[in-house]
Amino acid sequence: MNIIEHLQWRYATKAFDINKKVTPEKLGVIKDAFNLTATSYGLQPIKLIIVNNIELQKSMVPIAMNQQQIAEASHVLVFCIQTEIDQEFILEYFNRVHNIRETPKSILQPFQDFLIDDFEKKPQEQIEIWATKQAYLALGNLLTVCALEGIDACPMEGFLPNACDDLLGLHEKGLKSVLLLPIGYRSNDDVFADFKKVRKPIADSIIEL
Repeated sequence: MNIIEHLQWRYATKAFDINKKVTPEKLGVIKDAFNLTATSYGLQPIKLIIVNNIELQKSMVPIAMNQQQIAEASHVLVFCIQTEIDQEFILEYFNRVHNIRETPKSILQPFQDFLIDDFEKKPQEQIEIWATKQAYLALGNLLTVCALEGIDACPMEGFLPNACDDLLGLHEKGLKSVLLLPIGYRSNDDVFADFKKVRKPIADSIIEL
């Protein structure tokens, strides 16, 4: 299949086959794809929690509006934002740039100072909204990658983030959950798999100037 055929194939899976598991090799592709996702300034203010524990997944169902895909999926991906985007966080990024690219610190210094000053002025709520937008970029990227790898997925905003954070111990890690993505393989019983996609005509969704 070409990429458009893969995207036509994917859908928000409503029922997973509990007996089919995503292999470590394919999970490795997902990990790499998450880490390669584009983020604002390249700062990567996001982390991915991979849940592969059936009892824990069952415990997550009530906080995910009783969506059974959470328990049925091979794995549940929890997209999180980091709550502390401070001077130390920004300095770590520029140290990576220096070490990997060998860019002189004198060249990096002006942009580094700008970002530190800019983020110090932002209220916490604004920083978390900005970081959440980066999580959505990662979600979109992984949905495409999963489709290309023949992995089914169901993106979810409908869950209780605070309860999820408590259950997974995210507060201690300086993280907040913002999105869920159960992944695996569709069940033969999922009637939604055969539904035609409902999309606007391209002429109604794209404007060419």
